[in-house]
Amino acid sequence: MPQPENLFDVIVVGSGNGGMTAAITARLLGAERVLVIEKCSTFGGTSALSGGGVWIPNNHYALAAGAQDSIAEAREYLRQTIPADDVPAHLLDTYLEQAPRMMQFLHDNTRVRYESLDHYPDYYTDRPGAKTGHRSLEPQTIAHSELGDEAPFLQMNHQMMYLFDRIGITQVEAQILMSRSPGWVKTMSGMLWNHWKDIAWWRKHKRGRRLTCGSAGVARLRLSMMDLAIPMWRNTAFQELVVENNRVSGMRVLQEGKEKILHATQGVILAAGGFENNQAMREQYLPKPTNTAWSAAHKGNTGDAIRAAQNIGAATRLMDGAWWCTTLAVPGEPLPRLSIMEKSLPGCVVVDPQGRRISNESQNYMAYQREFFARHTEQNPCYPAWMIFDNRFRSRYIVGPVFNKTMQPDWALPKDFLGEKFMQRGATLEDLARKIGVDPAGLADTVERFNVFAKTGVDQELQRGASVYDRYYGDPSVTPNPCLAPLDQSPFYAVRLDPGDFGTQGGLAINDHAQVLREDGSAIDGLYATGNCSAAILPTYPGPGSTLGPAMTFGYLAARHICRKDC
Repeated sequence: MPQPENLFDVIVVGSGNGGMTAAITARLLGAERVLVIEKCSTFGGTSALSGGGVWIPNNHYALAAGAQDSIAEAREYLRQTIPADDVPAHLLDTYLEQAPRMMQFLHDNTRVRYESLDHYPDYYTDRPGAKTGHRSLEPQTIAHSELGDEAPFLQMNHQMMYLFDRIGITQVEAQILMSRSPGWVKTMSGMLWNHWKDIAWWRKHKRGRRLTCGSAGVARLRLSMMDLAIPMWRNTAFQELVVENNRVSGMRVLQEGKEKILHATQGVILAAGGFENNQAMREQYLPKPTNTAWSAAHKGNTGDAIRAAQNIGAATRLMDGAWWCTTLAVPGEPLPRLSIMEKSLPGCVVVDPQGRRISNESQNYMAYQREFFARHTEQNPCYPAWMIFDNRFRSRYIVGPVFNKTMQPDWALPKDFLGEKFMQRGATLEDLARKIGVDPAGLADTVERFNVFAKTGVDQELQRGASVYDRYYGDPSVTPNPCLAPLDQSPFYAVRLDPGDFGTQGGLAINDHAQVLREDGSAIDGLYATGNCSAAILPTYPGPGSTLGPAMTFGYLAARHICRKDC
């Protein structure tokens, strides 16, 4: 007989948005003994590192703000953006119908709160059914101190989401500051003042009390778990599933060096992330080049849950995909930075070793890197890629951790920033090209043509700035195209961009209840999955928050099915 301390109704593996949503839902729907296990010393995983957004069409926050949307419009948009063979249509329908219900359920029963982003557009605004705002939500900010004794164990935001490495930045604030939109000085001044006046906090903590983005979303979910007295065991590594009578009945874990068998009478929910930090699995499944060092996701994501389920016959889908985004490897930082906004700003191009542009630099990051892999061959490589910009750009904009020249002149840059692995400077384009190993003639030709496009405002080569999304991270003060400006002021600069990601998107095949499936389509009794250890529901990333929205929704659906509360 199992020991009472190891016996539960529902066990959730992973402490990100999907896992905690599943645990909370199960507890609210009647499961008395719910446990979340986390192999790391901190909780939140990649969910906490992320921007925290969720993409949910027709959600109640948007409708309350006056947005006009419908499931029919969203369905048409997804039909236009996701290849029919990638995701079963019934899963997309389930998501569109249930995601708003999930969000309303959490709003009504927990501390989870979001705000509708009225100006953050879908990523493919030229497709039928697209919207220019109100489909993406970001978590409401919250004080770190509200977590009490749990505060030290929260995985904090990615380092790129802090102003001066101290003050948390929301998605809205990031867009205003990076693009220097009207009011950016007032926004920054307000953030600095609010941080400075909280002297009691910052005298004892490196970072401000206000949590934003992913850490805010995770904190709200953890507080909701605490309200419901749901335990979380950190430093508890999932090892393998236990199957009895053709049903998953529990798991073997390693907790602080001791092996335990945990029993789940109603179900096991896997929500442990993807395999982005498992180089062997990357080599097995992902397109080349590929490297764990380029991933901005949580280092704990090594594919454990996927491999364990495969060992008992689970099917997988989309294993060759990831949530692609070019990354910046900054010397001395623990994780690479996502290069989402920098390359969208006017006055830069991204080139391959031949000096040719790879794709439209201002399009969404997922589409950009998909084109990178489509073009890359051993004979004509796209890697290493370099973002090229001039003194005008350097004087005006932020690039990763590098502030503009007014705030951080070249002489003030850390010594290890200028080098072949991160950033280079040249008096001329030819000088710069030779330092970074790019063909000088090819780069000169690219920049000459690009400067003509900047003057006319029309990118005749790659149509940069033609869509609403392109212009979202453009500079509204630059005309006639906020995404185009010439590169003609010496010195010239280059920053290396790696073909990175913020997680893999391939994983376990699931049905409408988040049950894990075998190759023949039958469900494995007692086993559920959500988040990046399950196959993506929105693999082309149709809008901001296309990972966390499905993770939370199918965690919610798994709990409902376990508790026999099918929608």
